[in-house]
Amino acid sequence: MACLVPFSATPSRADECPAETSALELNGARLGHLAAGADRVLDILAIGSSSTEGVGASTPAHAYPAVLADELAREKTAAEVRNAGVGGEVAATTLRRLEAALETAARPELVIWQVGTNDALVGVDESKFRATVESGVAAVRAAGIPLLLIDPQFAARPPDAARYERFVAIVDEIGQRLRVPVLSRYAMMKRWGLKKALALLSSDGLHMNDLGYRCLAHAVAEEIESAAGAEARAGGEARNGAKL
Repeated sequence: MACLVPFSATPSRADECPAETSALELNGARLGHLAAGADRVLDILAIGSSSTEGVGASTPAHAYPAVLADELAREKTAAEVRNAGVGGEVAATTLRRLEAALETAARPELVIWQVGTNDALVGVDESKFRATVESGVAAVRAAGIPLLLIDPQFAARPPDAARYERFVAIVDEIGQRLRVPVLSRYAMMKRWGLKKALALLSSDGLHMNDLGYRCLAHAVAEEIESAAGAEARAGGEARNGAKL
């Protein structure tokens, strides 16, 4: 059984997360500059399945997209994080929703795509899954929007552990090859060790609990803040240069 950890309504920044949370398991690719700060609202689309919707959280306010918005606001980065998670959805279905979102007038300025868990669990063909993720990367890139991928998290009892890990590897390999940043929840949680990883899961051993979603939001927020900071530094340097 997972250990459910009490959630404070106004916690300090990732106060109960494993210390290693801040060490992002990124693949060397980064988001690049994001135009963000306290004086403008960054439009973020968080899309995926149940880990995005927030299954396992005590309330929708504890799903990672909602907590991410709070984390960013606490660090003076105003953001609207749209929760487009649909529990049980496989990547091919999510891709259709993602493509539709990219075609609207209100296109996001950042896409976070959590992908792979359901495809691994329900038997989607591995080559089709790879092609689907690659198509999603291409669609977001064609729209000129930064993309962060989130791979499957550590699961306590996957029915086929070897297959599950192959889907994790597919997402990570696509990120490496296409130079798309991937937040590897799986690698991060395995590095923490079984006891710490289980403490972030709900009683079903698959979905995160409130603390798990908060730690995930913290890790994502760190990368966004880094990208927003790079944008602010670049703008400041340009302004200083203009005065010379």
